[in-house]
Amino acid sequence: MKFALITAILLSTIGVAQAASAEKGQALVEKANCASCHGAGLNAPILPAYPKLAGQYSDYLYYALRAYQVGGSNAQFGRNNAVMSSQVQAFSDADLHDIAAYISKLPGNFVVKK
Repeated sequence: MKFALITAILLSTIGVAQAASAEKGQALVEKANCASCHGAGLNAPILPAYPKLAGQYSDYLYYALRAYQVGGSNAQFGRNNAVMSSQVQAFSDADLHDIAAYISKLPGNFVVKK
């Protein structure tokens, strides 16, 4: 009986997840002023230590942002950076997906070596 109930609940939630919104992500990126460190179009960092973000895979961006939220509380997953950790604390999980969707659509100049 429990198995049937759990299966019914899981099947009812399929397709309920909302797609990330690049438009919402753009507003969040502008509000957080990400360009102040990552530069114009998030592709021209002000210091070499800051990464270019434009055009990066959205999954990678989401997990990186999430890892900054977790911080040092999880040595297996968290990332330690005081600036980024403070920047992402106010964002919800949906916000992080929206931000990642927006940044991944920006034109980047990553080079893939063959």
